Amino acid sequence: MFNSLQTKLFTTLTLAVALAAQTNPASAESDGLKSLSAQWWQWALSIPSAQNPLLDTTGEKCMVGQRGATWFLAGVFGGGDPIVRNCTVPDNVNLFIPVVNSVNLNSPNVCGQGPVDISVADLRAGVAPFIDGAINLLVEVDGKPLKHLRRVQSKVFAATLPEDNIFDSPCASLGGVPAGVYSPAIDDGIYAHIGNLKAGPHTLHIHAENPSAGFVLEVTYNLNVARVSPR
Repeated sequence: MFNSLQTKLFTTLTLAVALAAQTNPASAESDGLKSLSAQWWQWALSIPSAQNPLLDTTGEKCMVGQRGATWFLAGVFGGGDPIVRNCTVPDNVNLFIPVVNSVNLNSPNVCGQGPVDISVADLRAGVAPFIDGAINLLVEVDGKPLKHLRRVQSKVFAATLPEDNIFDSPCASLGGVPAGVYSPAIDDGIYAHIGNLKAGPHTLHIHAENPSAGFVLEVTYNLNVARVSPR
């Protein structure tokens, strides 16, 4: 970890046609994507560990905390062994998914950070090298590679962590992480924002690496898209 609450993670995505070899950070600087990346972390960090989709090995938690017209899919907290998840989503939602992303939270006197606040600029500098070093980003939907991945630096946001949060385990030797609101927080990552999938089964697969950090991720979603009847 850096001198604040910081983690790296990879995630499954959706849809079809050919992953670009390079991503352009400048192309992702829309307010909509910046807001969504912040909301993705607010969703992921607010869920207790026992129910958190980032720690789920089967997909049974994929619906936790979902609402509205956009659903978030999660990867695996910190990477690790390959996993397969089974997940059902409605056919009338968009999916917003990180391929690889990293969050940094200002956390005075928590998890190794000293009493001094960390600036937004330093928080961003702490996570950028991890995203810069991400390679071999392969995303397939039904066997077809996905393109139109975008690098996004989130808006500055506040993250609310429950008592049983996903940072407790990695920070256990430093006293854990108490529940509370942590601010400022930022994210840097590569994302996909996908429109409605047709009803029926789909297979989503992602592979990502960061050799310098020793991270490898491989996740497969067996996705069942359920038809929602119009009223």
